[in-house]
Amino acid sequence: MEHAPTWLTNSFIYLAAAVIVVPLSRALGLGAIIGYLVAGIAIGPWGLGLVTNVQDILHFAEFGVVLMLFLVGLELEPRRLWALRRPIFGWGSAQVLACALAIGAAAVAFGMRWQTAVVVGLGLALSSTAIALQVMGERNLLRTSSGQAGFSILLFQDVAAIPILALLPLLAVATQSNNALVAMNRTLEALKIVAVIGGIILGGRLLLRPLLRWIARSETPEIFTAASLLLVVGIAGLMQFVGLSMALGAFLAGVLLAESEYRRELETDLEPFKGLLLGLFFMAVGMSIDFGVLIRSPGLMIAIVFGFLALKLAVIYALARALDVPFRERPVFTLLLAQGGEFAFVVFQAAAGAHVFAPETASLLIGAVALSMLLSPLLLVALDKWLLPRYANCNVPVLEEISEPQTAPVILAGFGRYGQIIGRLLSAQGIAVTVLDHDAEMIEAARAFGSKLFYGDATRLDLLRTAGAGQARILVVAVDSVEQSLKIVDLAREHFPHLELVARARDVTHWNQLRDRGVMRVERELFESSLRSARTVLELLGQTPDTAYQSAQRFREHNLALFEEMYPFYKDRSKLIAVAKRGRQQFEDQLAAEREQQAQAVVQTSAVAGGR
Repeated sequence: MEHAPTWLTNSFIYLAAAVIVVPLSRALGLGAIIGYLVAGIAIGPWGLGLVTNVQDILHFAEFGVVLMLFLVGLELEPRRLWALRRPIFGWGSAQVLACALAIGAAAVAFGMRWQTAVVVGLGLALSSTAIALQVMGERNLLRTSSGQAGFSILLFQDVAAIPILALLPLLAVATQSNNALVAMNRTLEALKIVAVIGGIILGGRLLLRPLLRWIARSETPEIFTAASLLLVVGIAGLMQFVGLSMALGAFLAGVLLAESEYRRELETDLEPFKGLLLGLFFMAVGMSIDFGVLIRSPGLMIAIVFGFLALKLAVIYALARALDVPFRERPVFTLLLAQGGEFAFVVFQAAAGAHVFAPETASLLIGAVALSMLLSPLLLVALDKWLLPRYANCNVPVLEEISEPQTAPVILAGFGRYGQIIGRLLSAQGIAVTVLDHDAEMIEAARAFGSKLFYGDATRLDLLRTAGAGQARILVVAVDSVEQSLKIVDLAREHFPHLELVARARDVTHWNQLRDRGVMRVERELFESSLRSARTVLELLGQTPDTAYQSAQRFREHNLALFEEMYPFYKDRSKLIAVAKRGRQQFEDQLAAEREQQAQAVVQTSAVAGGR
């Protein structure tokens, strides 16, 4: 009997470890990243020893970071990136230089040579782009002020890795005879870098879109997916050929395609690959942790890890204050940038190869970076449980929870941008409403404008009882959080079955989850306002207001009917897509036929009029 190929065995090991450990980690509230890291440790050389070629896997797994940066680039149009140039080079350089200076000074104080201290400071100043962007994406922070600042700093770090690597030979002990050769090699490398970046920019502008258009005409989805992967792999390979960051090249390619008509299709095709490869990357980081160094020098390792984390936390928190990062967002912003980064592996390995310091020192530093990446998600969990609740209560007015029983027929949970319109309309009609919200700042602001509302978390059964849920007729669920919305609905269904539920759906997935719970009166965010904007566009294109209104109403009715038709299949992606495509095509065909009939009617009318 033949043995299974090595790649097949390893693939089975990676997938099995991920499938077992990651869901368990999420169930314990630790998050997916910790699950991947623990899975990597378990199957790596210091765990069960099922996988030993860690460096090869780490190099391959870096492609997950490459895909992530490409997809981030697709979200940034060139004009928006240009608008971020000051934050990228201003905030980014401030973070890297300040952290490198603090860590380098500490290293010199403990007796390191200044050359070694420079490399240590610069390497440890870098942060994990993979972990930081993953966490920001999960928490919807990328569009917040702290997310924009963090993204700008991370992007600068990817750029800064290039000059740091170029600096290493200059810090090494070089003989006089090879200085001219080193200078000439550096000049040739600089020319190659300029040529490749120029080629990517020109190719992206002139060749990529026509090429993707030609491939799309083949109407073969798997070939378009293959072309998407080929594009990213090719650009990453070019960047690696000239010694640049693969992730930076992929990001640049994404920006060039951000205005392309194929942007969404590229995102859809590459998203599953990104998730799997990022998971493999985190597993490879877990495997790469050298516990042998930790066992030989546990005190030194712990001192390095907590020492550089403490210095970076202090510097980055001070930077967050200087950048006016909102008070509540500072802890997460600080922690995400304080950990070590994947590019530090490359810097320290290259430094050992250039004889800036000994290989043993490189192993110690790489181990410290990997441990910091393992600790960071754990610290984030601790932050969520113990520190962030205190931050949420700082610098905000202290309000007492609703305590007097209410008797209004309507309870409104959530008084944000959505709930305010509902509450104001009902109040204008003279209908009594009990409004609950747990954002103290927002409540103070609403009260200043004369609105009456109570402080309370509607996911708590006791507060719902006090708000009068036992006697009320209607509960309107208008909270922002999908998780809180579903929890409120579950409480109401279990304890107050008489209540009529009216709910706000954040997106299609939320709409389906509410329907699963028997909520029939669900309104999707932005749907009606989007239809009004579409009516305005139709009027500007020449339709009469009445015709535009009728067009929007017909689309509204079709869309709602299509959602009802799709709902039974929303857990079966292939059937869902088939129903959606069929429904949309039928609607488009119907409208096309009606337009043709109208055109024929106009021709006939004209002919009759001409005959007279």
